[in-house]
Amino acid sequence: METTYEIYALRYATMSPRTPNMNYISPDPHETAASDLNYFVWLIRGNGRHILVDTGFNETEAGLRSRKLTLNPVEALSRFGVQAGDIKDVIVTHMHYDHAGNLDLLPNARFHIQDREMSYATGRCMCFGHLRHPFAVEHVTLMVRHIYGERVTFHAGEGEVAPGVTVHHVGGHSDGLQVVRVATGRGPVVLASDAAHFYGNLHRRSPFPIVYNIGDMCTGWETIERLAGHPDRIIPGHDPLVAELYPRASDKVDAFALHQAPSRSFAK
Repeated sequence: METTYEIYALRYATMSPRTPNMNYISPDPHETAASDLNYFVWLIRGNGRHILVDTGFNETEAGLRSRKLTLNPVEALSRFGVQAGDIKDVIVTHMHYDHAGNLDLLPNARFHIQDREMSYATGRCMCFGHLRHPFAVEHVTLMVRHIYGERVTFHAGEGEVAPGVTVHHVGGHSDGLQVVRVATGRGPVVLASDAAHFYGNLHRRSPFPIVYNIGDMCTGWETIERLAGHPDRIIPGHDPLVAELYPRASDKVDAFALHQAPSRSFAK
């Protein structure tokens, strides 16, 4: 029998208002408003494991970036019944500030990241402000410390974190961006992270404006569609629709059960 898991999206911050050109490289000229950004971390739970996907940002970073932090993601986990020390594996989809903060708050975790992402985050591209802006130097240097502390597992392309939980390099938004495929009772669910901030980026084939390589982003959409096998099993990284489509899983924190079927389908 295949190993399957539960997946929960935990919302910890928001950003509004936004205009269409902030969400799409090629916005619809008839649109005058755009979806807010929601910020999530994702908890994969099952078979005695708690695997965290991304680690969010803290109050200091929220102030620097003018984001509305509801609560620290580690506190969100605690309210959901998972203590920081219970997390043994953390998949970092990429090193942007909103996905790689709080690395000092998970004392027993091993961090999973793509070779290319650490090379990108510490290489010559960081000499250019536009490419450097989504990163926080404190997060990058802390990850380097974890490397020296032998707490990091590197992946080159595809890799397995646990039976039924795999990572897949797609690049695009950041050079080493990886997505996560999780076996669930409804089939494989792909946590797309910032391969698609919104459902619309994927469905319209219009990238989010923060992008390192547009070609890689476009072929990445094909990859996540293949990995998921059905449009309803792709979860974008920042879309508030996630909170509308999936059942609420807690009265103490904004948590949504992604292993259950959405309330409506994107299938044509």
